[in-house]
Amino acid sequence: MKILLVRVSSLGDVLHNLPMVADLLREHPGATIDWVVEEGYVSLVRLNPHVRKIIPWSLRRWRKSLGKQETRAEIRAFFRTLREDEYDYVFDTQGLLKTGIIMGAARVRKGGKKVGLANGSEGSGYEGISRIFHTDSIPLNPRTHAVARGRMVAGAALDYSVDSAPEFGLPAPTPVTRPAFLPHDDYAVFFHGTARAAKKWADANWIALGAALAPMPVLLPWGSQAEHEDAQALAAAMPNARVLPKLSMMDAVLLAQHARLAVGVDTGLTHIAAAFVRPTIEIYCDSPKWKTEGNWSDRIVNLGDLGAPPSSGDVIAAAQRLLAPA
Repeated sequence: MKILLVRVSSLGDVLHNLPMVADLLREHPGATIDWVVEEGYVSLVRLNPHVRKIIPWSLRRWRKSLGKQETRAEIRAFFRTLREDEYDYVFDTQGLLKTGIIMGAARVRKGGKKVGLANGSEGSGYEGISRIFHTDSIPLNPRTHAVARGRMVAGAALDYSVDSAPEFGLPAPTPVTRPAFLPHDDYAVFFHGTARAAKKWADANWIALGAALAPMPVLLPWGSQAEHEDAQALAAAMPNARVLPKLSMMDAVLLAQHARLAVGVDTGLTHIAAAFVRPTIEIYCDSPKWKTEGNWSDRIVNLGDLGAPPSSGDVIAAAQRLLAPA
């Protein structure tokens, strides 16, 4: 059996799609699985050794230069690569016009199926026009967890139940040489940055948490100039904190993978730490907890909810519990 997964973005959503791979191979051990993903997330999917071929989709870059001959040549090359193989199943678990077009262009064998979502999740982007590319559209409860969505779509199409904890297929931490930005001893990482201001946790809370964790080093990554400025302000108020240099995608993954404690708002890097089953506290301030909470391990604590951010005391108590000797 040959299967193509279409989930192109964003970081957290691509991560939450990974357990489909383990499910499919558990039911069909000889299957080959390919994946179309935005080029910036190729390295994340590549961490899963059971994905055979990754086909980069570069729309974020292409849309800036659609008039250029080289861009049009790249787009043609993408579709040629996409159509090199015939698939038994193509799954679009994003439900957008752009992912529907990718599904529509993919080739299936005689009797093969193109399967997608019949409806979106509450509060998430969904474009019903994507259904015109489906042979089968799978309806889901609008409050289905982000990890469960793709798993349930595949389960419904291939007639198997989804009743086990998700397996992300990510490698365990190894004692390889660490990059220079990582301490050799235990550290905490605060994933404080988010593109939406309402999802932020108050600076005073981060500072109180940092003080409670002292003298454990606290590392502060950032992704934009505004986040860099926020990190510098936090570090100035926490003597045990350090602002990291600008990190690549894979360096940020390493940061999450090796943390003794990861604390973060509802963002992709926090969810990566949870997928590695590191001791993780996920903080919800302006997004619903049911949608992305790490619910597969007691090493993951989910605090707050839409419009109800947790107190610093709640997070400090959770951190002390996760750091306590077994």
